[in-house]
This record gives sequence, C-alpha cells and structure tokens, in this order.
Amino acid sequence: MTAFSLEPAQLAWCAELRALAAERLRPLAEKGEPGHVNRALVAELGRLGLLERLFTSGALDLCLMRESLAHGCTEAETALALQGLGAHPVHAHGTGSQRARWLPRVADGTVVAAFALSEPGAGSDAAALTLRAKPDGPARWRLTGEKRWISNAPEADFYTVFARTAPDAGARGVTAFLVPADRPGLTGTGLDMLSPHPIGALDFDAVPVTAGDVLGGVDRGFRVAMGTLNLFRPSVGAFAVGMARAALDATLAHTAGRDAFGGKLKDLQAVSHQVAEMALRTEAARLMVYAAATAYDAGAPDVPQRAAMAKLLATETAQYVVDTAVQLHGARALQRGHLLEHLYREVRAPRVYEGASEVQRGIIAKELYAHQEAR
Repeated sequence: MTAFSLEPAQLAWCAELRALAAERLRPLAEKGEPGHVNRALVAELGRLGLLERLFTSGALDLCLMRESLAHGCTEAETALALQGLGAHPVHAHGTGSQRARWLPRVADGTVVAAFALSEPGAGSDAAALTLRAKPDGPARWRLTGEKRWISNAPEADFYTVFARTAPDAGARGVTAFLVPADRPGLTGTGLDMLSPHPIGALDFDAVPVTAGDVLGGVDRGFRVAMGTLNLFRPSVGAFAVGMARAALDATLAHTAGRDAFGGKLKDLQAVSHQVAEMALRTEAARLMVYAAATAYDAGAPDVPQRAAMAKLLATETAQYVVDTAVQLHGARALQRGHLLEHLYREVRAPRVYEGASEVQRGIIAKELYAHQEAR
C-alpha cells in the first residue's frame, strides 16, 4: 500500500532497505550477544552508508529508514537509531573540533555513541536531573551521580550526558556534555532487560569535563535534549510501524495458510475482522508518523505536538498489532525464536523510552491549551 504519496524513488529505497535488513543485517544480528553492542552490525550499517545518512537526511528519511529496517531486523534498526540519538547533539550543537573528531567515526561504524539522559529518579521527568556538574575552576566541572537505562551503556565510546550546572533551576539549569568513555571516574554496568538491546547504568565519580566538552552552551542542555527528542520521536513511531507491519504480514500469511474448522483461518469472520483492524491501525499510525516528520522538515511550529501524537499512536498501535498477531498464531508465537516472540519483547519498550505514553499525552494537552490561549 502506497502511503502519504511517497515518491517512486522513496518506495524503491524502502524496498531495498527491507531486503538489506533481511539478507545482510539479520545474519549479523543473529550472531550478536543479547545485551551487548553488536559492533559487527554497527560496522555493516556504516559500510552500507546508512549511518552517514543520519547526518544528511531529514526527519522523513529517518522514519523511512527506521520503518524499513525494523520490518526485517529490529536489532539493525535499533543500532542505527542509537547511533543517531547519541550523536545528533554533536551534529547539531557541537563545535568544529567535536564534530571532526567524532562524527566521521560514528558514520563509518567504528565508534559507538549513546544518549545519557535518564536517571533513577528522573526518567519521564527529565527536568528533575540530579547528576551534578560541580565547578572545578574556570570553565571546568566534575560530574557526580548516576545515569540509568542508557542504551549502548556501558559499551559506548562516548556519551552525550545531561547534567545539572545550576541547582534548583529546573530545565534552565541543565548542560549537555560530550564525555568520552575513557574519562577517569566513569564506570558502568549492564542491565538485564526484557529487550535484547544493550542497556546499562553509568556511575560518575567526579568525572572531569571542560568548556571544550559542552554541547549547545552552559545551562542550555535541556534545549539540546528536547530538540533531539523532537526529531527522534516520530522515528520511534516509524520503528513501531515497522514492527506492526512485520506482525501483520506474518499474520496474513499464517491465517491464509492455516487449516481450522473445515477451512482456512482467514475464512472466519472473527479472524478476518481482527486482521482488518490491525491493518487499519497500522496505516493510520504510519500516516501520522509521516505527517509529523514532514512537519519537522518544514520547520512547522507544531512539531512538539505532532511528534508526541505520532509516537503515542504508533507505539500503542504496535503493541495492539503484535499482541493480536500472537493471539491469532496461538502457542507457536510464544516459542523462543519465533518472529512474534521476538517482536513481543521488542514492542513494549517504545511505549516507555523517549517519553512514556503518559508524557506524550501531557505534551499534546499542553500544546493544545497553549494554542487555545494564543487565539
């Protein structure tokens, strides 16, 4: 189904990405160790030129990449997305020397990036960060505290770290720092999570940083974080749409071929109506994701609202579609190694990270009322 009037070249590119994901990236993903960075997979994304496109593409192209890769290999999609999330603040706000040192190696897949925002007491409430950047002389600080649920930690080569430089200042007192992984005092541990991706905790014991590590200006880090999330939230939705489409395709094949009650599963109205609902919701989510990405690329003023709507609808839709697919497949879908068993573990986290569903509803309502008051 052609959605959102995509150009023939875009449709062909998406088909090419789906094939690459299934034929070249999936075998590398299967050789990886769950919970650890798959550097061979990251390097292959670099060789294919996909990581470089993170810095040359708009939001819509990012969504097309993430959706297409997710259809055939969720690990490849996530590896690409995490490189973009961790490195985008450097691309958008870094100095010339920061960009020259890190971005070419992110693009070729030889360096792994990470976005370190969440803390044990500051997940959804990102403005409540407690990781302290304590002054240590002119234009120097020491980072002390903890980050948790950080993708690619503790194996990344550098982290975009958000720390509090002004106590009791809320969102206005946060600074973004580019912190190489070999800085003294920085340690970390992996966390055993439901999804197979590398996720860990970081401990900062007076980690030294200087003005040369700042991204976007002192006390202006919250803007760096929110700007990054506004770009990546629609593409989280694209990831979800890719998983939903993979679950739908598997369900179409299964219900068309499965014998039951003297016919095929698809001949049962209770089944065919559920499949129709899966397709309806998936297409609606895709359209909202593409609309949000297009608004971002056009510099529209309502991007925060659109991004929140796209992430919310797409991630909730994917949860429904994958769950329904499991129900229609029956016990076979719960067996380790089945596509739907894999997707069932993958689909839950996007409703939490980069702003939980409840946070997205709050953003939407805030934007709606702000628009009402401005009339």
